[in-house]
Amino acid sequence: MRHDPAVPHEPREWEARRSQPLRGMRIIEISSYVATPLSGMTLAQLGADVIRIEPVGGAPDRTRLPLADSGTSLYWSGLNKGKRAIEVDLRSERGRRLVTDLIVGGGRCDGRRGGIVISNSERHPDLTYEALRARRPDLIHVLLTGRRDGGTAVDYTVQAATGFPLVTGPEDAARPVNHLLPAWDVAAGLYLTTGLLAAERHRLLTGEGQQVRVALEDVALATAGNLGYLAEAQLSSTPRERIGNHVYGTFGRDFTTADGERLMIVALTPRHWRDLLAATGLTDVVSALASALGVDFAEESERYRHRKVLGELLAGWFETRTFAQAEAALRTTRLLWSKYWSFTGLAADGARLLRENPLMAQVRQPGVGRYWAPGSPVVMAGEQSPPEASPRVGEHTEEVLRTELGLSSRDLAELREDGVIQYPTHVLNKEVHHHAATR
Repeated sequence: MRHDPAVPHEPREWEARRSQPLRGMRIIEISSYVATPLSGMTLAQLGADVIRIEPVGGAPDRTRLPLADSGTSLYWSGLNKGKRAIEVDLRSERGRRLVTDLIVGGGRCDGRRGGIVISNSERHPDLTYEALRARRPDLIHVLLTGRRDGGTAVDYTVQAATGFPLVTGPEDAARPVNHLLPAWDVAAGLYLTTGLLAAERHRLLTGEGQQVRVALEDVALATAGNLGYLAEAQLSSTPRERIGNHVYGTFGRDFTTADGERLMIVALTPRHWRDLLAATGLTDVVSALASALGVDFAEESERYRHRKVLGELLAGWFETRTFAQAEAALRTTRLLWSKYWSFTGLAADGARLLRENPLMAQVRQPGVGRYWAPGSPVVMAGEQSPPEASPRVGEHTEEVLRTELGLSSRDLAELREDGVIQYPTHVLNKEVHHHAATR
């Protein structure tokens, strides 16, 4: 089902029931940067009510690049879609008590759906697992740390500590090359989500809460081990080397066409390999090469071992064809391939991946305007949650404190007077404009 791209998508109730199985679950998020906000957003897109706690003025990552012309962070807006946001002075005991009440189910909070917090900080003693569990024994507390011992780390230092930059980049690179994608942050965010849902399942079955801890460095080490990199390092006398854009263990690399376009080609299976040779007219040439070398290129390991000579043969074919000619030949095959797109090119011309993909819809983001953004990539019963705008600083402070904790207008006024909470920035701006217009 598609919607008018000019109108932001509003999910019908029956869609929300299918694509939002976590409706009724309330999660308090105290976090910043990538992994924990990604986890919270993933849960929000599946229907959870995720309430993000921010200090007065907003969290430090609210100004992280890239920025819209207004100064609004596109990075922050991308990682916090569909959440509610409250602004509280976490330096004050009263502010932290408000947050504690939200977590444990104080005031009007429905205790059956609360008692879940996700965080990447243990800065405040009264917001630790031990302190919160004293008030709510079935608490689920999900915590991201940098290292297992609680030490600090970020994606790029974890990259450095786990070997990946030394096998990333061009074959002739002399220095470590960090990857642009913060892969460990992304993977950690999804591990946090998995751990939280597993703990919630356990609580439903037993009534018991628990703390879930995920260390960013452990995520990288586990991945290096699961993919065999650490076992290879222990058992092989030959260290892993940089291989540029070649795909380790199989045949895959990039090629340039006569008109300067670049493609990535991957032949994982014998069928892929036969299709590649047939499409390029190199079947007989490569067969003769195999006979001369005494190898069988139907074997993946042999295609990898002789990747350079095979790659040069194929490079000659691509260099004498335009992209349109190469595309016409490749589209007749089952081969795995793609043109290289820049982010700019993808946004401007990649209609198939943006405007024609049900994952994407237009959102109106305060401070940014309207643009195409992703919803949840999880499709359930044929439906998926569309994207929602990210909250402004303090946008839901009063709403949450009224509905979840039962605070009165007088209570809220007193908290504002004492600096524990503030009027949301957008409300203050409206008041400034109103007073200016009536003067």
